[in-house]
Amino acid sequence: METEEGVRLRKPAPIKTKRAKEEEEGRRDGGEAGVDIRNCNKEMMNVEEEPLSPAARLFHEPNFNLHIVAIMGCNTRIYPEVVKANLPHTLLRHPRFSSLLVVDEKNGGKMKWVRTEVDLDKHIIIPDLDPNMESPDQFVEDYIYNLSKTTIDKSKPLWDLHLLNLKTSEAEGTGIFRVHHSLGDGTSLMSLLLACTRQISNPEALPTIPVKKKKDDDKKVFNRGFWWCLFGVWWVLKLFWNTFVDVFMFMLTALCLEDTKTPLKGPPGSEFNPRRFVYQTLSLDDMKLIKNAMNLTINDVALGVTQAGLSRYLNRRYGDDENKDSGEKKNNLPEKIRLRSTLLINIRPAAGIQALADMMEKNTEAKWGNWIGYVLLPFTIALRDDPLDYIREAKTTIDRKKHSLEAIYTFSIAELVLKLFGIKRASALSHRVISHTTMCFSNLVGPLEEIGFYGHPMAFLAPSSYGQPHALMINFQSYINKMTIVLSVDEETIPDPHLLCDDIVQSLNLVKEAVVARGPVK
Repeated sequence: METEEGVRLRKPAPIKTKRAKEEEEGRRDGGEAGVDIRNCNKEMMNVEEEPLSPAARLFHEPNFNLHIVAIMGCNTRIYPEVVKANLPHTLLRHPRFSSLLVVDEKNGGKMKWVRTEVDLDKHIIIPDLDPNMESPDQFVEDYIYNLSKTTIDKSKPLWDLHLLNLKTSEAEGTGIFRVHHSLGDGTSLMSLLLACTRQISNPEALPTIPVKKKKDDDKKVFNRGFWWCLFGVWWVLKLFWNTFVDVFMFMLTALCLEDTKTPLKGPPGSEFNPRRFVYQTLSLDDMKLIKNAMNLTINDVALGVTQAGLSRYLNRRYGDDENKDSGEKKNNLPEKIRLRSTLLINIRPAAGIQALADMMEKNTEAKWGNWIGYVLLPFTIALRDDPLDYIREAKTTIDRKKHSLEAIYTFSIAELVLKLFGIKRASALSHRVISHTTMCFSNLVGPLEEIGFYGHPMAFLAPSSYGQPHALMINFQSYINKMTIVLSVDEETIPDPHLLCDDIVQSLNLVKEAVVARGPVK
């Protein structure tokens, strides 16, 4: 097992922000080397206070008290002192992670961020564990479950990091990074977390995140004169129609349109229940095999196998409830099930994960915070003879959603309601839309190479959240050649989350087998 000294040697270099450059120039002029956390905190406290953004205020409403959880499995024991020594170079440089949430009673109860001195001992939690316990995997799962029963103390910045040095089936040590959702959306917080890591092969380099390549097909069409005009008119009309229908369905959902009450749909008040986090790590190569064979994206494959897994699970649950044959070939599903996912879409103009070094500086163009729009994505729940049909249906649905401005308009509608009617009405609108759907889904792209969290090589990364009105949340997270499926469930609604996760995994295997059976993949 690697020693603490070995991990220290691989600690990441400080982020090269403007502030870091000034510090480096000061050292060249005879100043002290290194970063003094006390001076760093004093500098931060001199910065002006910042009001909360409208979306950040929304996440402090009682029915929207969301927390993001990132489970990090490491291939070595996690050394707390190494983590504490490196945090000032990254996390503490970001304003949100060194600020208190303060309610200004003299100014109508408005909320604002106020810089404070960070006591890392209050943020780094290291429980005393028995390394020889019988079921370490179950202990970690129960630990996170119990963590979801609590909220972060508002007397300190709204984040904490739990370090569990316990060997499990997938890791030698586990870190649980918990952040209040008001600090940022999933993409922003993933950017921050990845900025705390470095490539194992190159300790000075930040992780590499794949960026989607733009196709040249549209350019060829636009260079054909008459066909350019015809295609352009059709493209605009289709975009307008899709957006109109999607926004209309969004408003109808806010008013009265609700999903079918299935065994996956949580009852009112589900957001206050603790969550069970279940995850499995699969081969990303299997998903790429399907992607290449059917000319898809990884997101298409993820949605398709999720749709197949949910169909398998619901078919068994309906069979069990009615004492019918719950076998895979027996169709126990009711007809015309309406089951939709709330898909969170990043509406930033810049694609991919943004560097923390850019987001830390106020004068950059990068947007930090909750800049997300909602897309209501319908799932077809049915039993198919051909497993590939699930993938084809998912692709058709997501392709149509891509040719729509639904995410931008839903973000704008929520912001407009907040400005016109206040935070209470905006919270009620968002809560009503989300609670009228069944689940939440996300797919995040991770690093292409092995990375280390402050020198600790990472085995997997499993992000999720709790506090949402849904009883089910499904996240896909890629990392090197792996894909981790993460489920956050309310056990009062879904008592067998491991079985649901197995159904999604089995669905991926069935789709892969069907692709291989078709013949050689190009």
